[in-house]
Amino acid sequence: MEKNNYQGALQHPLSSGFNAASTASEVMEGIDLTGKNAIVTGGNTGIGLETTRALAAAGATVIVPARDIEKAKKNLKGIPNVEIEAMDLFQPDTIDAFAAKFRASGRPLHLLINNAGIMWVPLQRDSRGIESQLATNYLGQFQLVVRLWPALKKATGARVVNVSSQGHHFAPFDFEDPNFTRRKYDTLQAYGQSKTASNLFALELDSRAKAFHIRAYALHPGSIAGTELARNADIGLFKQMGFLDEYGNIRPEVLAGLKTIPQGAATTLWCATSPLLNNLGGVYCEDGDIAALANGSGTGGVQPYALDESNAKRLWDLTQEMTGITFNVQ
Repeated sequence: MEKNNYQGALQHPLSSGFNAASTASEVMEGIDLTGKNAIVTGGNTGIGLETTRALAAAGATVIVPARDIEKAKKNLKGIPNVEIEAMDLFQPDTIDAFAAKFRASGRPLHLLINNAGIMWVPLQRDSRGIESQLATNYLGQFQLVVRLWPALKKATGARVVNVSSQGHHFAPFDFEDPNFTRRKYDTLQAYGQSKTASNLFALELDSRAKAFHIRAYALHPGSIAGTELARNADIGLFKQMGFLDEYGNIRPEVLAGLKTIPQGAATTLWCATSPLLNNLGGVYCEDGDIAALANGSGTGGVQPYALDESNAKRLWDLTQEMTGITFNVQ
């Protein structure tokens, strides 16, 4: 019987041959995705665009759900095998509509890349009263997986890849007040909580879904130059994080550690396609390999609370309650 990654039981680097400098094209060398279908949320900007480009180049048909269709058409122009559809993870009804249209096509779904997300935004709530980073970065992922479940099963061999973040180190999941209704809102805490939730979802989804030949992964893509992710962030947050000095200049050591966009997409693509992961799931990855457990020094690796079995199961139940969506994996 295959093991689960609860408490980090499988959380050991595999010596994959890749590292922080590896690029999307290096990871995808020799990978043939002809006849495969992939969905990449946020697949028209940043590392999502690079992910879309690499999957399409390997022969996959890539469906890109986007909030701004015209922007997506412009950014994806010239890339073959790409379809653009409307969806906004902050609007639950649009998730249902997008998934229903894909299911109606009758196609299997081999790869679901949950890449889209928001970061360090002011307090906002969706129509359900749910804090926006939690709603977008995690609950939208959960709903999309549920609605696409029949198509994932039809693939008889699928992967769900959650683009998480080292930012999960900012905060565990607060089961008592996830929506900041009683505690003061802190955007970094909200972001960290949403990414911890994404990790826990991959952990529990893999445990429940592997019997149907569906594996799930979470990953940190790295700190990447040139994306739109932090476009709404206050400069004070970057100073608080130690990214900028008192004058607002990026610190040399931070600059030296930034990845390019092709390097930033590499771990996503490795999780989506690596043969090393054919019989292994529920793990958190970084730099083109399974990450180590965080050891309390530095910022790398995955926090134990993001791989805790009781947290994962509790979150699954709470998520069904918050969304009103029952996900019986069968």
